[in-house]
Amino acid sequence: MSETSREDLRQRALGLDAADPLAARRKLFVLDDGVYLDGNSLGALPVHVPARVQDVLTRQWGELRIRSWGESGWWTAPERIGDRIAPLVGAAAGQIVVGDSTSVNVFKAVVAATRLASLRGGEPSRVGEGPSLADGEPSRAAGDPSLVDGVRDEILVDATTFPTDGYIAASAARLTGHRIVPVDPADVPAALGPRTAAVLLNQVDFRTGRLHDLPGLTAAVHAAGAIVVWDLCHSAGALPVGLDEHGVDLAVGCTYKYLNGGPGSPAYLYVAERHQSAFDSPLPGWNSHADPFGMTSDYAPADGSVRGRVGTPDIVSMLTLEAALDVWDGVSVDAVRAKSLALTDFFLECVEAYVPAGRVTSLTPAAHAERGSQVALRCAEAEPVMRRLIERGVVGDLRRRPDVLRFGFTPLYVGFADAERAARVLAEVLDEVPAA
Repeated sequence: MSETSREDLRQRALGLDAADPLAARRKLFVLDDGVYLDGNSLGALPVHVPARVQDVLTRQWGELRIRSWGESGWWTAPERIGDRIAPLVGAAAGQIVVGDSTSVNVFKAVVAATRLASLRGGEPSRVGEGPSLADGEPSRAAGDPSLVDGVRDEILVDATTFPTDGYIAASAARLTGHRIVPVDPADVPAALGPRTAAVLLNQVDFRTGRLHDLPGLTAAVHAAGAIVVWDLCHSAGALPVGLDEHGVDLAVGCTYKYLNGGPGSPAYLYVAERHQSAFDSPLPGWNSHADPFGMTSDYAPADGSVRGRVGTPDIVSMLTLEAALDVWDGVSVDAVRAKSLALTDFFLECVEAYVPAGRVTSLTPAAHAERGSQVALRCAEAEPVMRRLIERGVVGDLRRRPDVLRFGFTPLYVGFADAERAARVLAEVLDEVPAA
């Protein structure tokens, strides 16, 4: 490629950054002079968070001590922070509770989904209009042809899912007497049937960055009379989700990727309002009790999203997340999505221009409707290439070792000059690393 063409791409990148309405957000994060493209694994630290955490440690804990459960709002933090996350995933207030890990929340959601499905009696429903469960179990006609032996005993799980989701779903199936059916998300509509109780899906494939059809798949699951659980770990904070708009039943997600909550920050659980009165958590801890300080031996679930709580929340991590969410104030998720698509388009264009033919192949769909906020490149020499990229300040990661380079584009702090530089350094590294 000629130096003139390279300069054209560099100048385009500078022009795009100058016109970027989100460019000013970059200064809100702690970044070095490299290119950080691993925010889909761990988001960058917002600059104001350390001071806020210092206050949690020295004043709230050190001075107020136990009084902070009330005076500093510790007790209500799981719901309060859930309401901060809600607009980022298209949910009204009162439906998200923060706490525990993604894995624990997947377990709660999948088991609860099978219990909700048992109340449906096999009746199909329109999207977002599942039968009311508040009044107990609907009657079931003898010989109902929509059921096999009157039982919904299958859990469909995304065959391409992050491994832990699969492990948790399989364990939930063993505990509840269900059968696991692994299925590619594109094949879910054909795999649904009268025995389907619940379906666990990822909105974005963590390896390839493929965006799955949440509205269409949710509608298909509902038409079959089943309950859908969505994993939003690779979509929340990167693109519009529309949980309420599309009638999603249950959803889980982490907060340390695009939401920048910090390593191991607590996950969240979404329970649609229409399901809350019947949501039956398999982990009924004292924090979700209607009268937690009554310390009674009998469990009575609290109302609303509080039912998703279990034990004492991790306050330091939770309040770190709450502080980090300040970077989202005034930000439109639609604007984030627009920049994400423009960034990944530009990066792929630069890769095509700079990288020698045949050295990498994109696994990420070209179509915007099928793309998350990352680019996955198949490369036979992925491990040494990524190692050298990181040495040169371009930080991505590896998946499906040994052959996938993964680059996450976090629109709040990644710019177009970053994308151009990353592609240029990738080409330089590939020139140095012999082809396999």
